[in-house]
Amino acid sequence: MISFKHVSKHYPNGTTAVDNLDLELPEGDITVLVGSSGCGKTTTLRMVNRMVDPSSGTISVGGRDIRKADAAELRRGIGYVIQQAGLFPHRTVLDNIATVPLLLGWGRRKARARAAELLELVGLTADAGKRYPHQLSGGQQQRVGVARALAADPPVLLMDEPFGAVDPVVRTQLQNELLRLQSELRKTVVFVTHDIDEAVRLGDRIAIFRTGGHLVQCAPPAELLADPADDFVAGFLGAERGLKLLSLSTLADVPQRPAPTAEAGSEAGSKGEGSKGEGGRWLLVTSERGEPLGWRDTEGPQGDRAPLLPVRALRDGDSLLSALDESIASPAGLVARVDAGGVLTGVTDRELIHEHAGRRHAAAARAATPQDTGALKDSGKNSGKDSGKTPGPQGPQDPDAQDAAASVTA
Repeated sequence: MISFKHVSKHYPNGTTAVDNLDLELPEGDITVLVGSSGCGKTTTLRMVNRMVDPSSGTISVGGRDIRKADAAELRRGIGYVIQQAGLFPHRTVLDNIATVPLLLGWGRRKARARAAELLELVGLTADAGKRYPHQLSGGQQQRVGVARALAADPPVLLMDEPFGAVDPVVRTQLQNELLRLQSELRKTVVFVTHDIDEAVRLGDRIAIFRTGGHLVQCAPPAELLADPADDFVAGFLGAERGLKLLSLSTLADVPQRPAPTAEAGSEAGSKGEGSKGEGGRWLLVTSERGEPLGWRDTEGPQGDRAPLLPVRALRDGDSLLSALDESIASPAGLVARVDAGGVLTGVTDRELIHEHAGRRHAAAARAATPQDTGALKDSGKNSGKDSGKTPGPQGPQDPDAQDAAASVTA
């Protein structure tokens, strides 16, 4: 869908923002561009919609050289989401979302109907459409920014650190929302971030850039974590890349067994074996519906009157990393498993989770073993030339607000 061939961007002051980039971004995937400040990832994204023009090389979108397209027409066919949303403060939320459809000649009624549809799609109420941006929370503004970018149903969506200005809880919610939307819409998404954890969570592929605009490695998250191209990539991924790898696998294939349970208000335990690690002393207290409420220590001094200790139940779709964390936090050494309705289905032992985590690592390492250890790991990589030198000051950067306005009105 998006192709970079020998693309470079040099500024008059001698700064090289992007150096001889060769990269293919598959249709319908989220490709995350990640690296430290000044590595060229944002410049790379902005060249796709000609907010920045390359100094040399060819960029194609859908097989079409973007230099042969009118810049304003190109931008209206590409969704663009920036940090802090970049909404027009004098327009209502509904009119913000309808901006691009109106520029494309849609009737006002049709454009506003599309905006109302997208409000619901991104999880906002119809009432939010009557408000102005300053009346929304930061997370709500970002949702509106995503809705505006999707308004004309573009095949390509550019996202420049869209969740960087919100708190961790809201960021997780927005990441979940993006993954949900992508599962329905299958857009070709180019996503820029500094956060490698965000990249691993969201990306179908991750491209890591080094300072000076050099692409070092582009690969699926599992391959990247299991077999980094060099010490720079390994260092950027961090010492805990083994744990990050576990975030890519789910509990679905890990067996479970009947839980040692007691219904709230009862004194006796019911079916299931006790926690092996604690000699069978723990019971999982459930509601009448079978929802896990907490762990009870049957051998404690208070017996059946002991206060319940917290339980965090997991579903099949939760990650092995979450399961590993809960197996450590659980006083019983057991992970409670529930169905989509929150009803207990069984438990999994800590030892079994550790065993599956080890298998996942071994499988990833085998899959990522390169045929030629001297070669880079993906056809989307550069030739491997990395000077490692630090460039001079970056060239001119457009403020976010100007970017937003240019992307939808140019």
